[in-house]
Amino acid sequence: MKYESQGIAKMYFIAAIGLFVGQILFGVTLGLQYVMGDFLFPAIPFNVARMVHTNLLIVWLLFGFMGSAYYLVPEESERELYAPWLAKLMFWVFLAAGVLTILGYLLVPYATLAEMTMNHLLPTMGREFLEQPTITKIGIVIVVLAFLFNIGMTILTGKKTVITLVLITGLIGLAVFFLFAFYVPDNLVLDKYFWWFVVHLWVEGVWELIMASLLAYVLIKVTGVDREVIEKWLYIIIAMALISGLLGTGHHFFWIGTPDYWQWVGSIFSALEPIPFFMMTLFAFNVVNKRRRDHPNKAAVLWALGTAVMAFLGAGVWGFLHTLAPVNYYTHGTQITAAHGHMAFYGAYVMVVLTMISYSMPIMRGQKAANERAQVLEMWSFWLMTVSMVFITLFLTGAGVLQVYLQRYSETPLPFMVVQDKIEIFYWLREVAGLVFLIGLLLYVYSFFAKGKEVEDIGAAVTS
Repeated sequence: MKYESQGIAKMYFIAAIGLFVGQILFGVTLGLQYVMGDFLFPAIPFNVARMVHTNLLIVWLLFGFMGSAYYLVPEESERELYAPWLAKLMFWVFLAAGVLTILGYLLVPYATLAEMTMNHLLPTMGREFLEQPTITKIGIVIVVLAFLFNIGMTILTGKKTVITLVLITGLIGLAVFFLFAFYVPDNLVLDKYFWWFVVHLWVEGVWELIMASLLAYVLIKVTGVDREVIEKWLYIIIAMALISGLLGTGHHFFWIGTPDYWQWVGSIFSALEPIPFFMMTLFAFNVVNKRRRDHPNKAAVLWALGTAVMAFLGAGVWGFLHTLAPVNYYTHGTQITAAHGHMAFYGAYVMVVLTMISYSMPIMRGQKAANERAQVLEMWSFWLMTVSMVFITLFLTGAGVLQVYLQRYSETPLPFMVVQDKIEIFYWLREVAGLVFLIGLLLYVYSFFAKGKEVEDIGAAVTS
């Protein structure tokens, strides 16, 4: 670790992993509630468990992004963080806001929570993924603005690199598009239209810039490949991501009452969305093949390559499967959507944060890389989580295909709940895969505490 303030990232990463475990516990609970409708009812109803599951995902990924930026930016800028005290203060503010919000979901009826937080003064609650009370949303804005100020000033007063410029662009976009969470028009079409400005333009737009910059940083560190080579790839990837991602928002506008030209715009540009993810896969493997050093942190290299592959499969292939308007007409809102969502989030964002943690955490603990036993455990956790996520996706895809045929496409469509009974086996299989994922995650956590033989020095030359 070159700069003392990089160590601030550790507290963000620890919080991220803790919240990640909570998210998966609620995911496993949801899986059981799919097949045992009264499981934990009325203590934790399905709608509350789902709200907690998705909100924890968003919060822990934001912790992960912030921690990654606090680690990466001082090193890239070649100076200490502008205001380390502000980063520490905002950590506790964000953690308190996140925990209190989750406790509010679990302990208080949602309508009561809206009253308690004076939602009537500026109504923003009640929308999927944006269920947070208005006061929490305001807290998020304050935390993100302080974070952007801190990171921005560090970059402005230090060395500028392509990686930091791409990263700050993505982070500014994250902040700007979140502001649409405060705009809740009475017209339902307008409401849904601008709701996607947060949900889509985050995960299929500006978050892709954050992901690409983090991946590029780790690949530079673990391969020793010339920065110029990686930066050229980065420019092309982010250009394609922005062009396809921004106009690709149209695939959410097909059936909500918007003009029919969105069916063409959405279909064409959504069909281009897999391209930047495919390029990212080529980029990662190309860079690793050209590496000038065998980095001792084999686990970080595995996570980096896995990120590129799984992001392409989840966001690219599974996104394309149901993104064209004539297909989406039948698949919209089915388990095919859930299949895409699970693998895309895991492949693109969960894995890139875990890549950053895998690379940086040993360094922040005074090691060149995690010891050999810890790395073996971590690589086992990689395979357990990744393979189980592939199976979760396949089982949900199977459920979705049957659901589409039985409920929407056949000449004698069946009622929703009848179809749910017929595809129950897929939900049981998904639950088993979810439990395996949880085991993999717990193994990942355990790997940080494993003792073993220290790895050889960094930078050993590649002889091949």
